[in-house]
Amino acid sequence: MKPALQLKLSQHLALTPQLQQSIKLLQLSTVEMQQEIERYLLENPMLERDDEGPAESFAAAQQFDAPRSEAAERGEQESQDDRAARDEREQAVPETPTGVDDDRWASDAGTFTGAGRDEDDDSDAQDIHASTPTLRDHLTWQLGMTQLSERDRSLVRFLIEALDDDGYLSTPLEELWETLPPEYEIEPEELEIALRHIQSFDPTGIGARSPQECLALQLRARPADEQCPLALQIVEKHLELLAARDFVKIKRLTGCDDEALKEAHALIVSLDPRPGARFAQLEARYITPDVIVKKIKGKWTAYTNPDAYPRLRINRLYAEVLARQRRGNGNLTGQLQEARWLIKNVQQRFETIHRVTQAIVDRQRQFFEHGEVAMRPLVLREIADILGLHESTVSRVTSQKYMATPRGIFELKYFFGSHVSTDTGGACSATAIRALIKQLIGAEDGKKPLSDSQLSEILGQQGIVVARRTVAKYRESLNIPPVNLRKTL
Repeated sequence: MKPALQLKLSQHLALTPQLQQSIKLLQLSTVEMQQEIERYLLENPMLERDDEGPAESFAAAQQFDAPRSEAAERGEQESQDDRAARDEREQAVPETPTGVDDDRWASDAGTFTGAGRDEDDDSDAQDIHASTPTLRDHLTWQLGMTQLSERDRSLVRFLIEALDDDGYLSTPLEELWETLPPEYEIEPEELEIALRHIQSFDPTGIGARSPQECLALQLRARPADEQCPLALQIVEKHLELLAARDFVKIKRLTGCDDEALKEAHALIVSLDPRPGARFAQLEARYITPDVIVKKIKGKWTAYTNPDAYPRLRINRLYAEVLARQRRGNGNLTGQLQEARWLIKNVQQRFETIHRVTQAIVDRQRQFFEHGEVAMRPLVLREIADILGLHESTVSRVTSQKYMATPRGIFELKYFFGSHVSTDTGGACSATAIRALIKQLIGAEDGKKPLSDSQLSEILGQQGIVVARRTVAKYRESLNIPPVNLRKTL
């Protein structure tokens, strides 16, 4: 076959570095995006924040090369007001009293004037005051106030370390005793005595081995005139029946009447089944909303949150240096282009988020007026078609992005969800159905709570066709217990 040259045209999609960066920034949360920008700021000298003040110009940088005589002349031009202010600050430091050590006085004076604080110390006084002791710290402090022997103290410390975060001793004493070195010759009874010491500490109920024991310890610690034998009997023998709301069987086994059972039940409910949880070190999760939704002149409008929008710009000093060079520096030129891409992609990210959010607000304006019961069905494709975007783009925008509204802070994905058909041929949002179920249960008679079948019938009367199993699924998603556990006396 004779060789020949042929031309062929074809199209294919290529992800350029700029497009890859745009997609990456779009799917990041605000916190992750800020971390990514910090990385770029550290690696790229062409990039800087716009809120840190004006960039240093090339002419200003040349002042560092000025002759020493000029600098001396500028130093001689110090105003009398500046000198007076400096003298006043120097006079504000008190003189060292007679007979007081100079170093100690300097340290104490620094406490009042602020001079004793290390400039490199970033700790905040509020952080120091806000720190709370752990459960083990609290128990160890109480142990130090006792008159126990050193051997007993060691055993109590050993058991304190074995407590879980709720304050329970989940490991049996027998197993803990087997882990002790035999040469210490510790008897199991000694561990039992050490546990009794812990159970006498604050908070009441600490060191319990079961919920029954925890609640019983709290009931026994009450003053004599506030003791409730029926409550103690129920806790020790019939706690499972109480959890199942089987009040009829409890009355039959204890021989009490409705009034006594109601009083005992109220007392048990007031107890703390997790006494150690109050000392848990919980990490707060902070959310910076990307957009803010307000009602302006009768219309719900979305605005970009200025606190979430990073203000970036090109470093003017490096840009001028690069422009003065006849032959461009390849490394700086590449970094300049990368900085421009980042600034453009960050701006495009927030513009896309704003467009998607405004489209969501327009479709869900009844939610902002009336709440969850007015939520309408919405899918990603609907927003994508309105804005002319791909569905995957809308999915990236709505993931880990938040809007601040008068009704609270919501993730953008919250406004999307499945729907249920109505008998009129329309559709009802699953979020609205959950809100209706919550309202119906909240208004029910505690003595005759509504079953899932009854809830399904009530929704059907309102034109919303929902099966009993669907109602049960929605109820469980709201963390609402079943009908037997909602029954009250």
